[in-house]
Amino acid sequence: MAEAPSIHRTEILKQIAVDYCPEVCHHFPEAGEIHVTYDHRGGARWRSPARFRYGTFGARIRCPAGNTSGLNFNIYLSSLEGDKSQDEIDFEFLGKDKTSVQTNFYTTGAGAREIIHPLGFDASEDFHEYLIRWEPDRIEWLVDGAVIREEVRKDGEPWPEKPMFLYASVWDASYIDEGRWTGQYIGCDAPYVCSYKDVRVPIESIVIEVEESK
Repeated sequence: MAEAPSIHRTEILKQIAVDYCPEVCHHFPEAGEIHVTYDHRGGARWRSPARFRYGTFGARIRCPAGNTSGLNFNIYLSSLEGDKSQDEIDFEFLGKDKTSVQTNFYTTGAGAREIIHPLGFDASEDFHEYLIRWEPDRIEWLVDGAVIREEVRKDGEPWPEKPMFLYASVWDASYIDEGRWTGQYIGCDAPYVCSYKDVRVPIESIVIEVEESK
């Protein structure tokens, strides 16, 4: 079997930074697990302490159980969350339907490339692997080792090129599009816990900056 290109060699993410609500984000480095709870306190967003440029990123994820209508749980790459000119590549679970996942990517803040993919399973019933393979001219999204989407760079078209953090969060997105995107938030089964295991980042990808983990 051919050896994987160096940018796709990965290692377990050992440290994280938590952008908000650290009290509902629990990291267990020795077990390789991160658990984010959504309840009356809200949710949380964690990220890698470093940015990377190209490589393979992802985790085994078990989405929250119960009626998760209105919530968004995810794993994604972003040059800087909240920056209107960000590049981004994402997996997003829309709480109204946990049997599908949405993929998308942004260049300098412009997205509108969403695709919904049926999974063939309920993503809250067990752990499944979700990976993003990002190259200078190709992006692949994989679920349990199978490519569900591939984008190839075309001459003259914008492309995600900025170094990016790996992010994940759980949040109430029910205000978007009057609830048509993720559904209306019900909250009858709170607290909701999204679990991440074996989070992977590149070993040899370019690291632009490193911050101390929180």
